[in-house]
Amino acid sequence: MEKIGLIAGNRKFPLLFCDGAKRKGFYIVAIAIKGETSLKINKLADKVYWFKLSDFSRIFGIFENEGVKNVVMAGQVSPYRLFSKEVANNHDLQQILSSIKNKKADTIFGAIVNRLKEAGLDLLDSTIFVKDFLPSKGVLTVRQPDAEMRDNINFGLGIARSIGDLDIGQAVAVKDKAIVAVEALEGTDNLILRAGRLVRGGITVVKVAKPKQDMRFDVPVIGLKTIKTLIKSGAKCLAIEADRTLFIDREISLSLANKKGIIIVAVV
Repeated sequence: MEKIGLIAGNRKFPLLFCDGAKRKGFYIVAIAIKGETSLKINKLADKVYWFKLSDFSRIFGIFENEGVKNVVMAGQVSPYRLFSKEVANNHDLQQILSSIKNKKADTIFGAIVNRLKEAGLDLLDSTIFVKDFLPSKGVLTVRQPDAEMRDNINFGLGIARSIGDLDIGQAVAVKDKAIVAVEALEGTDNLILRAGRLVRGGITVVKVAKPKQDMRFDVPVIGLKTIKTLIKSGAKCLAIEADRTLFIDREISLSLANKKGIIIVAVV
């Protein structure tokens, strides 16, 4: 069996990757991050090494010893950990961070990619085995967006792509063609909750890939937790970018969205 390495972050994306890779006959060597990666990874990957972030430099030796050449990064590491003691006190991580011009997501991931290349590893498209989870263009829920919602979606798309191009975030909240909130380090769920509090609901959330999205990392993801957060905030609509956004738990998520009257649409 051909081996593939997995650097597994949080939530379900790494688990879906494992399932897809196993179906294709790959042997998965996973690096799981304590405090981030789901324990379910132990049952899905063929071999799992549990690391702290401070163990970063050991990854390359593990993959070399396992005979791994191709690696995928799936799932996030909580951005706030960038400022944690374990990162601040780790020489190798600090060396990488101090060598880059800024701490934007693409800059950090780019530095990690270069470090992987130096170790003889190739980073693959993270969606390689989960293409079925990338919705095509169209309305995904029973309810259709009205003219006002479509105006908000189109308005939000331009802004979301602009902040994506600046590598600030990937989502915005809109109401009456006004930008209520922009995603930054806090992530999409917190953006939605913040926007809902600011204008007492009725928001349209637009989440996109970056214009120059590198599908090897930081791919936009939504799922059941996103839908529950939309409900909690009193949101009306969620627009995602077709063919470039992972939709996890789609069936149960759409069922809940339909029940609560939330519209979900994939746009280009």
